[in-house]
Amino acid sequence: MKVEKKIKIAIDGPAASGKSTTAREVARRLGYTYIDSGAMYRAVTLKALRENVPVTDEKQVSRLAKQIDIRFGKSDRKTVIFMDGEDVSDAIRTPEIDKNISPVAANPGVRKILVQKQQALGRAGGVVMDGRDIGTVVFPDAELKIYLVASVEERARRRLKELQEKGQSLPLEEVIEDLRYRDARDMGREVGPLKKADDAVEIDTTHLSIPEQVDKIVRLAREKIQDP
Repeated sequence: MKVEKKIKIAIDGPAASGKSTTAREVARRLGYTYIDSGAMYRAVTLKALRENVPVTDEKQVSRLAKQIDIRFGKSDRKTVIFMDGEDVSDAIRTPEIDKNISPVAANPGVRKILVQKQQALGRAGGVVMDGRDIGTVVFPDAELKIYLVASVEERARRRLKELQEKGQSLPLEEVIEDLRYRDARDMGREVGPLKKADDAVEIDTTHLSIPEQVDKIVRLAREKIQDP
């Protein structure tokens, strides 16, 4: 009996391009493990804010990243993020975290620590991981690399909908400006910048539904899995 090959799938793209929702569903469809790399940086950001450590203090935030215990769980198709044993799934997805995460994500010490943890999680294959530098830094050997894009206006609408579902709200223009700021920071940082891997497949999600995005990626994944 032939054993099905387990591959690594890297999904990159800017904020609110649909990475997490799509990656989670792709993993479910393939029976793979989903690893939300962005949630790991968000957890470190939350810990820094709670402990009154300036997010720009590279040494102190790196110390927190080394100490923090981050685990993933599942509940009704939702990925649950535990930070030091506490469910912080909602706490890490607030406007406050959005505004403070860039210096943490750009911190060389933090990135080195978290990249090592991510690589350990995905070493055996059978994983789907999303983020900003998965295909270029974390899994440059991934068999399938996807780069999702969407217009900033559409991404802002998606982010605003997420906030409203949690009882929060901001003017749409403010959300657009926040995303533009994050894009510039993510693309311009020296360590692990957001960029498309040379061998990544780009998918514009502006006019695609989540099921359509998932179908495209699952089809590409099955082609890779079936390759001899």
